[in-house]
Amino acid sequence: MESVQSIKQRFELIGNDVKLNRAIEKAIQVAPTDISVLVTGESGVGKESIPKIIHSLSHRKHAKYIAVNCGAIPEGTIDSELFGHEKGAFTGATQTRNGYFEVADKGTIFLDEVGELPLTTQVRLLRVLENGEFLKVGSSQVQKTDVRIVAATNINMFEAIKKEKFREDLYYRLSTVEINLPPLRDRRDDIHLLFRKFASDFGQKYKMPTIRLEDDAVELLLKYRWPGNIRQLRNIAEQVSVLEENRNISAATLNSYLPNASSSNLPAVIKQSKKEGDFSNEREILYKVLFDMKGDLNDLKKLTLELLKDNDSNKVQRENEGLIRKIYGNQEEEDVEHEEKPTAELLHLPEPVVEASAPSTTHQPPEDRYHFAEEIEEEETLSLQEKEIELIKKSLERNKGKRKAAAAELGISERTLYRKIKQYDL
Repeated sequence: MESVQSIKQRFELIGNDVKLNRAIEKAIQVAPTDISVLVTGESGVGKESIPKIIHSLSHRKHAKYIAVNCGAIPEGTIDSELFGHEKGAFTGATQTRNGYFEVADKGTIFLDEVGELPLTTQVRLLRVLENGEFLKVGSSQVQKTDVRIVAATNINMFEAIKKEKFREDLYYRLSTVEINLPPLRDRRDDIHLLFRKFASDFGQKYKMPTIRLEDDAVELLLKYRWPGNIRQLRNIAEQVSVLEENRNISAATLNSYLPNASSSNLPAVIKQSKKEGDFSNEREILYKVLFDMKGDLNDLKKLTLELLKDNDSNKVQRENEGLIRKIYGNQEEEDVEHEEKPTAELLHLPEPVVEASAPSTTHQPPEDRYHFAEEIEEEETLSLQEKEIELIKKSLERNKGKRKAAAAELGISERTLYRKIKQYDL
């Protein structure tokens, strides 16, 4: 059995944290078996290294190793990707295709972001785990496969099970052995070591002198919470290496590259569910405003139709005084002269034109009467759609185009966001 230190050197894993070493030890111990493994941890902690270690130390190391990002495959095609499909199974299936479970027979499949799998696909995966059987899409012939499954997720699986987004029986099948990788903020002694390694690598890559941190910059580096973990640390090291002419980096310089650095040493006490709830409340307020606007528009349509039916605008104003106040509110005393104006003038509508020879009781044709109502109804429908498009655009801008983060902020699944982006051609 290989040692933890040799595995670190082989897979270029940096750090001496106790939790990290324990995770590697568990991977080494479980590798010779066929036990399913679930790797947990925040995004950016390096979960993809564990399945590679397990595969390389197993008896399957000479067979295929396939890594699948479950969150990046659209819901409509993921079954076909994993299990294959028969010719003619759906529109565009011009030939039979082998899925990953068939291609990786005798090997290992790494299912990254397994928590994003649709419930229907979870049922198929459970059958593979229980008896090694699966069906191609559009086929009734049962096929067998001998595949070792290693899965990873950055979500709270118990919360997903509680919300009925993940099957409890599948969770216990996947997590026969669970390996948790600690976040970077819990590996304080490894942060500067990792930064130096990244800085050295980028110095060689771009043929530039290696950057070095001054003492105050090192202190800032250790205080920062690193929400993006190792991935974020690596990106910061690359940015500073490329952009800074002075190769000695001060705390002020480093601070300019760290988002929200001023509050980085505060504990993260807000849970994900709370953040989602806050955004849901904002959506509810927005919808309430829109529905109130719709009610005002309906009142406005009613008043407009009254004006179109009756030539006497002053009479309409007297009979609908309460409705006018509801729409326009109470004016200040200095604006009282506006209240005395006819309602038609307040609404900026032209006075009804009556032919000289026509009797005073003549009404306009029904199609003219409801023309304004049809236009207002169309504008209402368009405004709701425009608000949705505006929300999606702003969320994507705030999250720099990252669909997963934007979907979490909007309180919808990434696949739903992807479908909306396609629908509105964003």
